[in-house]
Amino acid sequence: MDLQDAHGWLIDLLNEVSVQFQKVPGSAIFLRYVKSSYQNDPVRSAVELFLFLFAVRYLLAPKYSTSNKSYVKLTDEEIDELVDEWVPEPLVAPQTTFEEAENEKRPVIVGPTGPKSKLSNGRVVTNVASYNFYNLAGNETLKEKAIQTLRTYGVGPCGPPGFYGTQDVHQKIEADISAHLGTTACIVYAQAFSTISSVIPAFSKRGDIIVADKAVNFAIRKGMQISRSSIRWYEHNDMVDLQNVLASVVKEQAKKPLTRRFIVTEGLFENVGDMVDLVKVVELRHRYKFRLILDETWSYGVLGRTGAGVTEHQGVNVKEVDMLVGSLAGPLCAGGGFCAGSSEIVEHQRLSASAYTFSAALPAMLATTASEVLAMLETNGEMLSVVRENIKTMWAQLDPRSEWVHCTSAMENPIMILVLKTEVVASRKLSISDQEQLLQEMVDEALTNGVMMTRLKSMPRGINVTAKGIGWELQPALKVCLTTGLTRKEVERTGTVIRHAITKVMKAKR
Repeated sequence: MDLQDAHGWLIDLLNEVSVQFQKVPGSAIFLRYVKSSYQNDPVRSAVELFLFLFAVRYLLAPKYSTSNKSYVKLTDEEIDELVDEWVPEPLVAPQTTFEEAENEKRPVIVGPTGPKSKLSNGRVVTNVASYNFYNLAGNETLKEKAIQTLRTYGVGPCGPPGFYGTQDVHQKIEADISAHLGTTACIVYAQAFSTISSVIPAFSKRGDIIVADKAVNFAIRKGMQISRSSIRWYEHNDMVDLQNVLASVVKEQAKKPLTRRFIVTEGLFENVGDMVDLVKVVELRHRYKFRLILDETWSYGVLGRTGAGVTEHQGVNVKEVDMLVGSLAGPLCAGGGFCAGSSEIVEHQRLSASAYTFSAALPAMLATTASEVLAMLETNGEMLSVVRENIKTMWAQLDPRSEWVHCTSAMENPIMILVLKTEVVASRKLSISDQEQLLQEMVDEALTNGVMMTRLKSMPRGINVTAKGIGWELQPALKVCLTTGLTRKEVERTGTVIRHAITKVMKAKR
């Protein structure tokens, strides 16, 4: 067959196919649709024809198994043997001998917590180990209010705030905190710890920069870790080093795409007890154009004329702080946390903060309790003045009179952090574990004499994590929490017992 015959045969075939196609019902309509829709575009028609044929081929293809048959089949005995031999990786490091001994001797309180607490062995001791600053744990007015709220609202809302969890008492406590601080808006979380650890990643993302104090608490560290931002540390409460770090970041980022930049610090530092120089931090954040996140977990309800925190105490306009985070579970003796700021800052968190979006809302009785305590702080200035007098009394018994320890806390802080003096550590060549052992013996000795205090504790390091990896080494310390529930004479006696316990342990270890 020559080329001309082949060409003629192909034309006849196409004509026959066309005739047969036109006999199919609806073929004329289909042809008009193709011509009008594709404007006689052969390429587009060919692509869609290919896709149509591929779909038909896929649907008509025979079934096949997706499981891999190349593995070795084990007998039941071999499987049981492998299961018996398997040892899971430890989630945390095993307890040390010191930790085991400490847990065995840990005192157990029977009944309500208060300035005078009864232990499981029947003894009644002076309790300076709990955050009961204003003796609110035994306040009958708060108890009755909580009971009434419990009977009205139930135990909890059983739903996230954005999904049937918000109640009128939640809106009230948000309004109360906002009015107390002087901010535009406020958002309340169900857990104090997860507040700051959710606020940070809600605003700072991968590629953003966080400049943080080396002594910030564990919750802040978790928030920064979750955010996956670039972290730059500055020496604890060192404003000169902070300025150098900020200037270095600005210089490094000068020719790079613009990123969000934050300073993260605390009002009263949980691990040291001292106070931030907020006036200087605000000055630097404006000079270098950083946003400021301030954690007032331990300063809100403690500092200032009405307990409004470090902004009130140092006379800083609260609008100078972009995100002011606080706790309702510590000084306010309730539960939950909050973040106050502008309306835009707050509304962003209602959809972007994981602890707010995915956690059940704060129980109504805790929200009501927090509102009641705020009202007390604003109307009853004696609460603040009494606890501050007790702080001064305890300071007079411990810091200047002890040759072994000194207090790193601010004078206004009801949590006194007592560390061994530098010269004592150096002269005796005490390691971190040696210091912890000595401090625990001091705690035990004080308890023997009727005073229950505790040591400063933080989350343990992860397995194989060094001091360099966490950026800062927690210094072992004693922790003494003052309360209005003790008279001046009782505070003096408690301070004397603690001082004598410290002296006895240190002299016995010469």
